[in-house]
Amino acid sequence: MTNNYESPFSARYASDYMKSLFSAQTRIETWRRLWVELARAESELGLPITDAQVADLEAHITDVDFDYAAEKEKEFRHDVMAHIHAYGKVAPSAAGVIHLGATSCYVTDNADLVLYRDALLYIRGELLKVIANLCDFCEKHKDMPTLGYTHYQPAQLVTVGKRASLWLQDFVSDLDEIDFALKNVKFLGCRGTTGSEASFVELFDGDGDKINALNRKIADAFGFDEIFDVQGQTYPRKLDSRILNALSSIAQSAHKFATDMRLLQHDRQLFEPFAKTQVGSSAMPYKRNPMMCERVCSLSRYLMADALNAPMTVSVQWMERTLDDSANRRVSIPEGFLCADAVLRIVQKVTADIFVNTDVINKTVMTYLPFIATENLMMEGVKRGGNRQELHEIIRRCSMEAIAGMDKGESCNLLSMLADDENFPLTESEMTDVLNPSAYIGRCPDQVQAIVDKTRPLITDIDRENAEINI
Repeated sequence: MTNNYESPFSARYASDYMKSLFSAQTRIETWRRLWVELARAESELGLPITDAQVADLEAHITDVDFDYAAEKEKEFRHDVMAHIHAYGKVAPSAAGVIHLGATSCYVTDNADLVLYRDALLYIRGELLKVIANLCDFCEKHKDMPTLGYTHYQPAQLVTVGKRASLWLQDFVSDLDEIDFALKNVKFLGCRGTTGSEASFVELFDGDGDKINALNRKIADAFGFDEIFDVQGQTYPRKLDSRILNALSSIAQSAHKFATDMRLLQHDRQLFEPFAKTQVGSSAMPYKRNPMMCERVCSLSRYLMADALNAPMTVSVQWMERTLDDSANRRVSIPEGFLCADAVLRIVQKVTADIFVNTDVINKTVMTYLPFIATENLMMEGVKRGGNRQELHEIIRRCSMEAIAGMDKGESCNLLSMLADDENFPLTESEMTDVLNPSAYIGRCPDQVQAIVDKTRPLITDIDRENAEINI
């Protein structure tokens, strides 16, 4: 423990990978890799930079002296210049060619693009684990009848797997959003202070082909197929909006899933995993609170709100650039990724081990099935010579009386009430024979199997180990 504030994402929630990816060490190492590739490309294209200088830079990518850089930043009031000097201190032979022709956003923005791309790829993998878990759960429970709810009021039957397929479909749509964002992560390149490449026109004596080759070489070194066609000093901030929207989409799906789980746990139908020694409440030892799903909802709300930062930043980018994006982006985008990572890690843990309380689900189904089956009972009564309108009125009247009794805590006695009516042509045992829950689930099993079969090809090659998390 220290006396300094530590983000809960670092202390409790996010993965080691994501914390490392957005660490100061990784960020500055990425800056240095960008300076290496700039020097290498300039050397190969004929500028007076030697192979030895490039090698000197390459040999000192990881030995970052943050204390020295902090001293220089106090002096210069400029973080990039501070790190240029810190890099030159450990690679003195190349100190005079670091950052040649570039502006600060060459390293800051291109490094962000590298980090965001890698973070999106990691999030994509974590999302696929959730999708894989839900595919298994949906398929396993595709035939199991359960009471459906509209407006959180009892409705026609569905199946446990069909309800979960709604969650699955949401998360698959999030995968589309992540892929769309990834497709639009392009490289900025080295375009100068206003995007005009004027400094490189000077360095390469107006040779546009060499300037294009410079940008292509650097982009290739970092694995980017595309470069933004035009830009100001920065890459288009619309990309940030797309990225945070994709992360927000995950949060929306996760919140919906976790809310459904919390409601169903209240009804004792489904339960999130609960450890043998877990404490549900410090004051009430009997409690089994849905702590993980509550945490998913809490973090998801943060992420959905965080995503609003990006469109507001996009809207105030004056001409070729303004600096009021910088401080906001340093917080909102890394924290957005760390939050999405945390949410997915918890959802993975829940979806890997949902407990299905079969006894309560079946009891709930049988409590409400007489109401759900009334249309079938009416049709059977007509087959036996009854008048459809007269039977409808009998069922309506008896149903209202049965519901009124249930509202007082009494058991459902609809069938016995119908059987007692001399004008209803079915006995209670005959009506009970009609009450097979599987006859009232429609095409739920087929629908579940269809979406699972469509989704499984996406998840054939993932690591489905679920890391321990501090919930």
